[in-house]
Amino acid sequence: MFAMEKSADISSKTLSVRKFLLVNMALLFLLGLCVFAGSVFGPGGFHLSDLFPLDPNSNPVAATVLWLRLPRTLLAALVGMALGAVGVAFQSFLRNPLADPFIMGVSGGAALGGTLSMVLLGGLGVGIMWQAPAAFIGATLATVLVYRMGMIGGRIETTTILLVGVVFNSFASAIIMFLKAVVTATKAQEMLFWLMGTLGSLDYWTLLILAVGVAAGIVVLYFHTSSMNALSLGEHGAAHLGVNVERAKIWVFLAASLLTGLAVSVSGLIGFVGLIVPHLCRLLFGPDHRLLLPSAALCGGAFLVLADLLARLLFIALGTEPPVGVITAFVGGPFFLFLLRKRHKTAFMG
Repeated sequence: MFAMEKSADISSKTLSVRKFLLVNMALLFLLGLCVFAGSVFGPGGFHLSDLFPLDPNSNPVAATVLWLRLPRTLLAALVGMALGAVGVAFQSFLRNPLADPFIMGVSGGAALGGTLSMVLLGGLGVGIMWQAPAAFIGATLATVLVYRMGMIGGRIETTTILLVGVVFNSFASAIIMFLKAVVTATKAQEMLFWLMGTLGSLDYWTLLILAVGVAAGIVVLYFHTSSMNALSLGEHGAAHLGVNVERAKIWVFLAASLLTGLAVSVSGLIGFVGLIVPHLCRLLFGPDHRLLLPSAALCGGAFLVLADLLARLLFIALGTEPPVGVITAFVGGPFFLFLLRKRHKTAFMG
């Protein structure tokens, strides 16, 4: 799955600057097209030609709808970029193609932290302000817990980590359900709306802060892409290549927790983006993480923008808008089962 037979040479190869620029510029252009489509199309009752030239006096309704959609579309792009990058990091460091922040329980920890801040601090009027830091703390604690529980005999047992992640997700879900049962109906509805994985509109200042956090997390991960390449050989092989495995793990897990916490704090639980996108990018661009990480981030942003656009278009047909987390689950659930079956079949044949 990870092209292990080629991994020994990846860390020593020089990534072509031309290939790096061409791939990422093309994906950046694709992301821009998706953001444009997500901002223009959807419920609103105006034609594309109404926006050009974009003169508020000629069609104020079209201009208003466009500027109302743009923050939500940018939010989808940022969240998708964060989840795509985290998926690459987890799959690399755990050497497991099924690793994903949602499946591993990291998103569940972030959701639990954000929910606790809403419940415990909501009465003080600061629940929303602490939602992002609480989600980050929850994601970090969940990552540490899952990692430690998956450590057997000084080595990471990837199957155990996935099982611990599933159990922790169930545990976090149970606590969240309990909290929803004891709070007021209004607060429970607020919690449910946030947890369903629904993208809302943020002001541009908040989007800027989110963009800085996402960019910082992805940059930290990118500085460790050579370590990710080396870890394809296993921890002992990476250590022989001069990689400080434990220090790299700390930085990668902290950056992944930051990205997951930021994503969950503003969008709730959106699963499977970090599972689907890295696999597709690996098939298209190869296993070199120096190219895989930025391409997965850009493709993750484009994927979630299109999923959000589909959710809004379904509003026209159904009269109600499903959460974007439902759309990604419809796509990601069967994809996860396909990967699991293929993994078991490969293990049986091998």
